[in-house]
Amino acid sequence: MKITTRFWISLVLSVPMLIEMLLMPLTGWMLPGGQWTMLVLTTIVMALSAGPFLQSAWASFKKHHSNMDTLVAVGTATAYLYSIYAMATGKQVFFESAAFVITFVLLGQVLEERMRNNASNAIEKLVDLQAKDAEVKRNGQFVKLPVDQLVLGDEVRVKPGQKVAVDGEILSGSSNIDESMVTGESMPVKKQVGDQVIGATINGNGTFTFKVKKIGDDTMLAQIVELVKKAQNSHAPIQKLTDKVSDIFVPVVLMIAIATFLIWYAVVGVNVANALIFAVSVVVIACPCALGLATPTALMVGTGRGAKMGILIKNGEVLETVNDIQTVVFDKTGTITVGEPKVTDIVGADKQVLKVAAALEESSEHPLATAIMTVAKEQKLAFEHATDFQAIEGQGVAATVAGQQAFVGNEKLRHNYEMSAKLQAEMTRLQDEAKTVVLVGLNQKVIGLIAIQDAPKSTSKEAMAALKSRGLKTVMLTGDNQRVAQAIANEVGIDQVIADVLPQDKAEQIKQLQAQGKVAFVGDGINDAPALSTADVGIAMGSGTDIAIDSGGIVLVKNDLRDVDRALALSKKTFGRIKLNLFWAFIYNVLGIPVAAGVFYGLGLTLSPEIAGLAMAFSSLSVVTSSVLLNQAKLSSKVTMDEA
Repeated sequence: MKITTRFWISLVLSVPMLIEMLLMPLTGWMLPGGQWTMLVLTTIVMALSAGPFLQSAWASFKKHHSNMDTLVAVGTATAYLYSIYAMATGKQVFFESAAFVITFVLLGQVLEERMRNNASNAIEKLVDLQAKDAEVKRNGQFVKLPVDQLVLGDEVRVKPGQKVAVDGEILSGSSNIDESMVTGESMPVKKQVGDQVIGATINGNGTFTFKVKKIGDDTMLAQIVELVKKAQNSHAPIQKLTDKVSDIFVPVVLMIAIATFLIWYAVVGVNVANALIFAVSVVVIACPCALGLATPTALMVGTGRGAKMGILIKNGEVLETVNDIQTVVFDKTGTITVGEPKVTDIVGADKQVLKVAAALEESSEHPLATAIMTVAKEQKLAFEHATDFQAIEGQGVAATVAGQQAFVGNEKLRHNYEMSAKLQAEMTRLQDEAKTVVLVGLNQKVIGLIAIQDAPKSTSKEAMAALKSRGLKTVMLTGDNQRVAQAIANEVGIDQVIADVLPQDKAEQIKQLQAQGKVAFVGDGINDAPALSTADVGIAMGSGTDIAIDSGGIVLVKNDLRDVDRALALSKKTFGRIKLNLFWAFIYNVLGIPVAAGVFYGLGLTLSPEIAGLAMAFSSLSVVTSSVLLNQAKLSSKVTMDEA
């Protein structure tokens, strides 16, 4: 039976007893049937509305444990069973106390459920973004079909104002696309032939067709939904502490309740009924429901807000670890820089240098090779095809061109190749300009240089300033040479540079930095997977439409470095709210138990079981409200562009 149904049953059956409580002192009115009517009404409440509490408490008892339901079950069952005994012996009954406690506890749970649903509706909103149908090319004609009938390779047409059905690549046309619902980016993004489009985003004024690349669970939207679900169902390590506290807290409360009854009855000398009221009030007010809500509600709101911003937090453990981060390490290419290297200078006999370089690089998939081949194709250069091709990780490529040994790479690959002082000086000059210099060697001689530059992203400088304002140290970890790396670091404001590091050695460098404190690593999630896994917190930059990166604890969908600061801020705010919730929930119990036990009875300050139940319900509600307020928490650091 649903909580809402149980609440309404309890409320409707409790109202007659409430009316009697209010009218009897004034008019003497009593329920028809008197105590027998109260017995019937409360029995139905106990059977239907309180049933799950009793079952949960009994199941925990059989396992030698106690839980939050134990206190509700013990409190209400005590009031109910005593009232049956009192009714049989002609004493005062407390049926209304049992019924009211159940009603108020369920009222708190109904309100909690409603607010938790509101807090976790990020998933529902994301699912609702999915387009329902699409114009698909079938037999040479575009026809409207449900999205679930699309297959890989389909050609889909998108008209102005329509939603993009699934992930794909533009085949013809261009447009500006609003991707804010998936990435959180407010400005429309210009898309043209060859660009990737994301399902559920909204087309602007242009018309285009695209080829379906991902469907079903493989789409970006489906991956985001899955990540948010997992995060909201995860537990922060601090939750284990809460569970342990609850396991000890419940037996202690029961002992306090028994002691309260004995002191009032045996020492103070009040009658059994009044002593029992104090004991039951202690049990009810101490129900640690708020403790149980403190972590999951904050986790739901925090991860839900992150999803709307294009920041995917994978689990609760990340939130806790972020609080101890002291150093943020960045990969260079594609993370700090744009990731699109371009040839800026060719030193030496241009045609010969480029021909040799193109001959070797046409078989390479390295970004620098792509930059070289782009220039060769633009010049429509004819070149020999290399043989005996060999890629040497972190150094470059070597091969045979027209029967002569050749290489394209960095100084590590030069070996016995001669290099003139003029080229040496040119290399130093270019590197000082933050350009990566590739040496081109032929027949044991360096014949020229190719300078390639990958410019920093426009947001990198601002991102570093924001992190520094939080007292965090920033480090660049790159395979590029020291001169180029340092020049870029100076430009964007990075504290330390670790250069000339091979991909397989990045994880070892992370371990060395961890000796000084907790480390977060920011990379693209592909080449940097070992470093992402080794770091205390891995932050993976979204790569195209593939955001299901296993190595990162946090995924930044937008590829915006400023989101590193926002992600760390959101994680800290969420974990801080968890701690605040736990504090208030615990303090509430600590302060509430003495009042319920009658410690301040002489001052006229007491709590009846039903009022204790109402207070307990609103204590849980206050924790949920506190979590929901995370949606309004400020995340950005105050950094002006002058400071950056």
